Amino acid sequence: MTSTQARHTRRAALQAAVDAGSHCASVDPDLFFRADDERLTTWRARRTKAISLCSACPVRAACEELALRAGDGRADADEMVRAGLTGRELAAVRDAHAERLAAAVDADRDTEGRQLDALMTRLHTEAGTSPDSNRNGGVRSVALRTAAQNDRLRSIAAQIRQIRIARRARAGWGVAA
Repeated sequence: MTSTQARHTRRAALQAAVDAGSHCASVDPDLFFRADDERLTTWRARRTKAISLCSACPVRAACEELALRAGDGRADADEMVRAGLTGRELAAVRDAHAERLAAAVDADRDTEGRQLDALMTRLHTEAGTSPDSNRNGGVRSVALRTAAQNDRLRSIAAQIRQIRIARRARAGWGVAA
């Protein structure tokens, strides 16, 4: 996954990619964080090892995007490594991309949008199936299956309509929505 792809991917998909393909999955997580009482020279050696491990990771871009969206890293402290970047570097990137990251975090929170996508998929799938395909039982049986399918389609369409009306009302579309 490239940085550009990661920027346009929702949090759940980014996390799934990191969970499935990260090099650090089998490594002690303490490698990536400085202990409170740890000497700077000891931390620098571990930090270099962590950065090296991250640099060859196939999901580094997804990990970086997750870290940025989560607000990891501080400009005033050298306390961590994530996606091959120190906490200070993450803070600098986060500041440079603040507007984009705010929009990405909002999109990640858009559960209604994801629900609409899922309902639209269900609606298209249900509408594309024939109630009389490869079944026996005569005309009455086909009529019953068709009626049941129509009920399911109406129910899905009503859920979609309800979510859209609520979203439009919140966006100021008013009664005309």
